[in-house]
Amino acid sequence: MKKLVFATNNEHKLAEVRAILKDTYQVLSLKDINCFEDIPETADNLEDNARQKAEYIYQHYHLDCFADDSGLEVEALQGAPGVYSARYAALEGTGEAHDSKANINRLLRELKDKDNRKAQFRTIVCLIQDGKEHLFEGIVEGTINPEERGSSGFGYDPIFMPKGYNKTFAELGEDVKNSISHRARAIKKLVDFLQS
Repeated sequence: MKKLVFATNNEHKLAEVRAILKDTYQVLSLKDINCFEDIPETADNLEDNARQKAEYIYQHYHLDCFADDSGLEVEALQGAPGVYSARYAALEGTGEAHDSKANINRLLRELKDKDNRKAQFRTIVCLIQDGKEHLFEGIVEGTINPEERGSSGFGYDPIFMPKGYNKTFAELGEDVKNSISHRARAIKKLVDFLQS
């Protein structure tokens, strides 16, 4: 089975991607290749962040790899939190980076008096294979629920309700989420490309 490095240590993301790619590739994490450095993510957009991470692994470890960056883009907030989704609360000093609860609280506070609850999750995957770069995008549209519901998933899942469903990602459960999520859509494009 071919090996492919996924430039992440996020166990949730890794499990999600391994479930999708299980029959075609052995997906290795950063830990699996003994990469414990803090890979820079300093760009101000998802595309360049994904590219930055993939290039780092390819240049330092010379392995085919892919990296992703995802963001929640809320229409009434002009696309925020976007590239800053994981550290949204930290930016205003109301939580640590990757503090989902604090991020959700800030977002709900900012949407409190807004009628427009439209949002989308967007993922960009950057694959570097044999030195060539390929980008894949996945989008899932939906709305922001006024309160948290459900217990599965991570991040903004308890407040994001995908279009066509009356449940949040956190209520739908892993199997449904993994089949319709932004990451699943981007990874499907990646898989189709890898298998073509």
